[in-house]
Amino acid sequence: MKKEYVLAINPGSTSTKIAVYRELEEVFVEKIEHPSSELEHFDKITDQEEYRTIEIKKVLKKQNIELEALKAVVGRGGLLRPMPGGTYLVTDPMIKDLKGAIQGEHAANLGGIIAKDIGDEMGIDSFIVDPVAVDEMDDVARISGIPQITRRSLGHALNIKAVSHRYADNENREFKDLNLVVAHLGGGISVAPVEHGKIKDYNNANEMGPFSPERTGGLPVGDVVKMCFSGQYSLAEMKKKIKGKGGIVSYLDTNDLKEVVEMVEKGDVRAQIIFDAMAYQIGKEIGSMATVLKGNVDAIVITGGMAYSKALCEFIEKMVSFIAPVVVYPGEDEMKALNEGVHRVMKGQEVPKKYEKEVQIND
Repeated sequence: MKKEYVLAINPGSTSTKIAVYRELEEVFVEKIEHPSSELEHFDKITDQEEYRTIEIKKVLKKQNIELEALKAVVGRGGLLRPMPGGTYLVTDPMIKDLKGAIQGEHAANLGGIIAKDIGDEMGIDSFIVDPVAVDEMDDVARISGIPQITRRSLGHALNIKAVSHRYADNENREFKDLNLVVAHLGGGISVAPVEHGKIKDYNNANEMGPFSPERTGGLPVGDVVKMCFSGQYSLAEMKKKIKGKGGIVSYLDTNDLKEVVEMVEKGDVRAQIIFDAMAYQIGKEIGSMATVLKGNVDAIVITGGMAYSKALCEFIEKMVSFIAPVVVYPGEDEMKALNEGVHRVMKGQEVPKKYEKEVQIND
């Protein structure tokens, strides 16, 4: 049987999204829901390995995709050790860290584990692509101003790298030759300078940078300290204010940008100023990250779910187009990005990396 398909696996907390591709063509995509009554039997997320693998195989059978027809499997990268970006072969040391939750328990840890299960069963390679753990920051970017706190490289690496590759392909240029500022606009906002293929800095979307539909981004730290010690809020309540109940939703009682735009169109002055303020902060963050590249920016790329908003993108473009041309790739197609990473390897455009050769393992 001809091996022609790539299976992509993206586990979430209560679901697993899978897709099958033939080269760059999507054959099908499906979201498998996992009822809480099924998941409650497992003590750890990684204990769900066999259960989710069986469910994936059921969908492949329903879609008439034979396992024998797979030529590769790719999973969403999990919370691994800090690592350079790229497409990685799933190896035993990686599996050990995923199962050991080296940087924490997360459903994404199952991506590489399940990919290797199916890959080993069929005698084919399994991969992950640009996990959240991607860390290519310079040491100078890690200094926070307080020795006890280090700035960390956490952001939407998969989509940021994917749209950077896409821009390079569209311009018939080499990814490694480009300098880009990429703004991922979603539930959280990540703005990153991508220098010669590497993410050189980040505004950790949970703690810094622009506010978003439900996150505060950076805040006046003195006022935050006063709130923490006011006696009015618990630690859990403060964490929720920063992520989950911060940003747009704290002002307008919605985290849906479409609803905010509708409010603006109906003449809601408060909605207008909050919308403009978020766009203003995004533009300011793009300008800040352009300085990391010393102004040598080939393009500013706007991506993520909020990039579908023409009004938002136009506001940002007016602020930053003096730096470089602005290109918009709306949406965040994680499945497509996973497949593209494998496709580059299959076509010889990228050499797959080995986890144990790229990270520091002392234990």
